[in-house]
Amino acid sequence: MERWTQAMRDGRFEDAWSLSQQALVLRDPATRDDPGMPYHRRWVWDGRPFSERHVLVRCYHGLGDTLQFARYLPYLAERAASVVVEVHPRLVSLLGGIAGVERIIPFDPAHPAPPSECDIEICELAFALRLDPQAALAPYLSAPPAALPRGTIGLCYAAGDWDPDRSIPPALLEPLCQGRTCITLVAEPTALPLLNPAGCPFDIGATASLIASCALVITVDTMVAHLAGALGRPTWLLLKSDPDWRWTPGACRTPWYPAMRLFHQPCSGAWEPLLRDVEQVLANSDVTQAGAIADDPPVHALRPDLVG
Repeated sequence: MERWTQAMRDGRFEDAWSLSQQALVLRDPATRDDPGMPYHRRWVWDGRPFSERHVLVRCYHGLGDTLQFARYLPYLAERAASVVVEVHPRLVSLLGGIAGVERIIPFDPAHPAPPSECDIEICELAFALRLDPQAALAPYLSAPPAALPRGTIGLCYAAGDWDPDRSIPPALLEPLCQGRTCITLVAEPTALPLLNPAGCPFDIGATASLIASCALVITVDTMVAHLAGALGRPTWLLLKSDPDWRWTPGACRTPWYPAMRLFHQPCSGAWEPLLRDVEQVLANSDVTQAGAIADDPPVHALRPDLVG
């Protein structure tokens, strides 16, 4: 797993897929989509061909994972006889417009869809198709924009409970709100001085519409980051010092989302210096103009080979 993670972070996708192929060969067929395992730990695709076959794409991972890998669905549809996607109910309407997908059906863990000619988990698509992120760039989702003031900044400070180290105490974001028009993209009330202190709607489609109208989204590593990236909105991603496999430590850019910029904790738990960097860059930015966000690297030193 460590070798695969490093290959993905380095952008050596062919090496990562080679490691995935080795793992696929070693899998016990009897454990495929094992009902005794939690859904997020299951493997689904057994390597069988999907060209000219009816394919069921199962979305067993988190909302953010599904949004990240949804970019590959049109490429799968070009090769398959048909593509049906079984997805978390909150994402059904948002993914409904993806080209080539025959049907989007809600995933009920108690009653999953019956197998098709070829089943595959959505996070396996990059490996199965041998397509790196550069071949499927954002934006690949769309949403009708909400009515927001020009230059509005969307803020998200809360990640999932399963990794609380990704979340930021909301009070630390208050300096970003001073003298600016901000909204919260978190579905809970907040004391921050924002347009919507009651919180963002729980509905993901409504959240997507708010993001579509934001001049900039500043978010921790959670579903909102992937939603903003998939919509192609300028996004600043605030990462803990040891981030998830998809984010390269020290890099300020990511191949997954061209409009995204990464800010990293200098050490574990150090959100204050990271946010000082963000405030400094934001102070020199004009967020009233689309595409006019300052592009300087964060103040903290970055790996020279990853800047650019």
